[in-house]
Amino acid sequence: MTLDETKQKVFAAIQSLLEEDKGVVVVGETKLIGDGRVMTSLKLVELCLELEDLATEIGFVFDWTSEAAMSKSRSMFRTAGALAEEFYAQMVVNP
Repeated sequence: MTLDETKQKVFAAIQSLLEEDKGVVVVGETKLIGDGRVMTSLKLVELCLELEDLATEIGFVFDWTSEAAMSKSRSMFRTAGALAEEFYAQMVVNP
């Protein structure tokens, strides 16, 4: 799976969890944490569980529990793009 294909899958997973009334289209810069975020903490956990399932289907283990994940400045959850890139990086390292 390419980085672009990974982004499409991650963005689609995010989009599916957003409330319909938000009218948000998920792009690379869509914020997942902090001011202006598009999802609640509960929805973010649901997203992580969905990505774990996707990773299992692909054949690797997605680790979203690192200390860096919880850092506002370094977190893979800063944006949808950052999350997709981290998912892809873990997939490539652990095929």
